[in-house]
Amino acid sequence: QVQLVESGGGLVQAGGSLRLSCAASGNIFSINDMGWYRQAPGKQRELVAGITSGGYTNYADFVKGRFTISRVNAKNTVYLHMNSLKPEDTAVYYCHADVTRSGRYWGQGTQVTVSS
Repeated sequence: QVQLVESGGGLVQAGGSLRLSCAASGNIFSINDMGWYRQAPGKQRELVAGITSGGYTNYADFVKGRFTISRVNAKNTVYLHMNSLKPEDTAVYYCHADVTRSGRYWGQGTQVTVSS
């Protein structure tokens, strides 16, 4: 079994920054893709950013130039650096990991609230 634990959410004013972290633990051989998704009230969960084990990244258009995803493979950890936050970025942010020989896992979510 694998657990993903997120941290770093909170309340920030528009234009501010936050860094989310997600650490995977448990029976891990290796992790393929990792990513961040978000879900706002009344909306579907959507991809924010993803990163492969080799460091290739992809971003949703609505965060390009503002958010940066990174990971430290040795620590099974992925980060999301969020700059120039907007009120519409308010959502619960979820970490996701595709673990080799195990499956896909989700974190419990961390709330990000951006005030105007």
